[in-house]
Amino acid sequence: MIHTAKFQKPNSMKPIQVGLFGIGTVGSGTFNVLARNREEIVRRAGRDIVISMVADLDTERAERIVKGRATVTANVDDILNNPQIDIVIELIGGYTFARDLVLKAIRAGKHVVTANKALLATHGNEIFAAARERGVVVAFEAAVAGGIPIIKALREGLTANRIEWIAGIINGTSNFILSEMRDKGLAFADVLREAQKLGYAEADPTFDIEGVDAAHKLTIMSAIAFGVPMQFGAAHVEGITKLTKDDIRYAEELGYRIKLLGITRRSAAGIELRVHPTLIPARRLIANVEGVMNAVLVKGDAVGATLYYGAGAGSEPTASAVIADLVDVTRAHTSDPENRVPHLAFQPDQLASTPILPIGEVQTSYYLRMRVKDQPGVLADITRVLADHRISIDAMVQKEPDEGQEQVDIIMLTHRAVEKQVDSALAKIEGLPVLVGKVARIRLEELR
Repeated sequence: MIHTAKFQKPNSMKPIQVGLFGIGTVGSGTFNVLARNREEIVRRAGRDIVISMVADLDTERAERIVKGRATVTANVDDILNNPQIDIVIELIGGYTFARDLVLKAIRAGKHVVTANKALLATHGNEIFAAARERGVVVAFEAAVAGGIPIIKALREGLTANRIEWIAGIINGTSNFILSEMRDKGLAFADVLREAQKLGYAEADPTFDIEGVDAAHKLTIMSAIAFGVPMQFGAAHVEGITKLTKDDIRYAEELGYRIKLLGITRRSAAGIELRVHPTLIPARRLIANVEGVMNAVLVKGDAVGATLYYGAGAGSEPTASAVIADLVDVTRAHTSDPENRVPHLAFQPDQLASTPILPIGEVQTSYYLRMRVKDQPGVLADITRVLADHRISIDAMVQKEPDEGQEQVDIIMLTHRAVEKQVDSALAKIEGLPVLVGKVARIRLEELR
C-alpha cells in the first residue's frame, strides 16, 4: 500500500517568527509595512511572517509603535535565547556591538537580515563564513541604496553576465548638496546647513560628505559583481567638502555635472574601487538624478548598461528591502543550504583573489582648473608639462579676467591618463611661477 503525505496549504503552515533589534526609523517602517501588507506578503512567501519580539533600549517608544502586537524588551538576549525566533533583523547600526550581536544570532542558528552596510563592508567576510558554517542565511538588500533592489539584481538578475563596471550615486545627502549647489549657486557650507535643517544630513555628517558611507556600499557591490572578498580598506575615498560653486558652474558650462560617484571596474591589472566627485556628461540619465535620490548604473557584457533608480533611504523605502529579504529567507528556510543563492553570488570556494588597484594605477580623464597670472606664455608652459607626462588635452577654456584683476582661470579637460602621471604633472605645474594656488582636479567619466 502506498502512503502519500497530506499536502499542507501554505497559509496553514506555522508562521515564521522574527525578532527585531532596533525599532527606529527603518525598524518602525518595517514593522508597519509588514503589518499593512500582510495579506500580499503571505501570498508571496507562502506563510505568515510575524515580528513577535522587539529589542530596543527605548522601550516606551517601542511599545507605542507595536501597540501590543509584539513583546518588547531592552535585553537582546531575550531574542537570541528564544528558540521560537527563526529570523532576526539587525537595524541598530555600528561596527562593534552589531558584529557581536549578528555572530551570536548566527551561532544560535538564526537567519539574519541586516541593513548595516558598515558592518558588512568591514566584517562581512567573517560574518558570511560563520553563516555558511552554521547553515543560515545573512540577507542584506537594505544595506545598499535603500529601496532599490540592486543586490538582488547583481546576485541573481545579472547572473549570466560578466560585470564590467558599476557606477553609483549611492549617498542621498551628498547628492542633495551637489544638486542644491548647482541649482542655487550656493557654497558647500551653506547647503550643508540647509540639509541639516531639512533632516537630510546628520548633526555629524562626516560619513556622508567624506564618501565613507558610499564606500561601504560600493565595497559590497564590488564583491558581488566580481566575486571577491570584501575589501573596504583598499577603497580610495574622497568626499565633496572641497568642491566649489565655481567648479560646479564651469562643469555645467562644459556640458557636465558633478556627482559623488562610487565606481568599481574590472581591468586586466585588477579591480578599481573608488569613491570621489566625478564629472559626468549632462546627457547621461544618471547625471540627472537629483536631490536625495540614488541610482546605480551596471554594465554587463551581455545585457549592456542597466540603470536602477529610486529612494536610497527613508523609513518605508528601506523597509521594502528589509521585508523582501524576510520573504527570501522564509522561502529558503527549509531548503538545503547548498542550494541557496551564495551571499556574494559566487560559490564561496570560487571567490577570486584579484587585487584592488591603488588609485595611482587607475586610468581616467580629468577636469583641471588653474588660476594663473594673466601674462604671455602661461599656456605654453602648462601644456609643455602635460605633454612631457603624456597627458593630452581634450578641451580648454580660458576665462576673461575680472575688471582690474591680473589673474585668470584656465579650465582643461584631458583625455584618459594614468593617475600617477597626472599627480606628477600637477606637482610640476604647481611649481611654475605663473600659478596662483593649487590646481583643482576632478576625475571625469564618460560612462559610455
